[in-house]
Amino acid sequence: MSDAPSILIIDDEPLARARMRELLADIAPQFAHRVVGEAANAPQALSQIELLHPQIMLLDIQMPGMSGIELARHLSARATAGHAEYSMPAVIFVTAFDEFAVQAFEVHAIDYLLKPVRASRLLEALRLAQQRLPSDQAGIINDLARVTQTRRRQLSVHERGKLILVPLEDIIYLKAELKYVTVRTVERELLVEESLTSLEEEFSDRFIRIHRNALVARPSIAGFERVKPGEGDDTSDPFWQVVLREVPERLPVSRRQWSTVKGLVA
Repeated sequence: MSDAPSILIIDDEPLARARMRELLADIAPQFAHRVVGEAANAPQALSQIELLHPQIMLLDIQMPGMSGIELARHLSARATAGHAEYSMPAVIFVTAFDEFAVQAFEVHAIDYLLKPVRASRLLEALRLAQQRLPSDQAGIINDLARVTQTRRRQLSVHERGKLILVPLEDIIYLKAELKYVTVRTVERELLVEESLTSLEEEFSDRFIRIHRNALVARPSIAGFERVKPGEGDDTSDPFWQVVLREVPERLPVSRRQWSTVKGLVA
């Protein structure tokens, strides 16, 4: 039994979680497994995944606060960032709405279960999930998020062994620092192990690139100021920098990006 895959059940409805446990017990003779935990919402699930490292998760889509697809997007972002200690669970989505399945899941070849879930269908999905490579799944989930127009509304940050969810509207800028990206809010700086390029692609409507190493939230741009070289400095050319609304820092704008960003403030 120690080699049996571990399963995490994620659903905001207690009765649905209990029903899933019953179904898993029914199919145990055909599919040996271990149910390692339950979560009632996405933040709970992220913490449970961090602690328990499940190999498979049965993930409800329609959850308050953060949907199952958004949760899966968080996990795929971590997997894509290449955390050495992190392995993405195989995802089986659970939904009560057939249009989700028709629109996205069949197209992107990721498994789903329609409520009320049947034991035979659960067994089939688990067997398929056991064969799926996490590296294949991350790209599928990213495509699925784009098709369903589901994107993250927070960034997940790990600090001192704790998981912190930072709302996008609280982020002033994102700045690449070696292998990390600094996430700047009014109160503090945090670090994420995601690439600046992938963050730009996902959140292009909110953040604009001002430099090869920096993205700034459009609402945080108060204006620009021109900086002249210091006295006696004949080697530097004047340059522009961003004036931010919430914090006193100034961020330089590269010459390449100036033509793109200069029209943001009248």
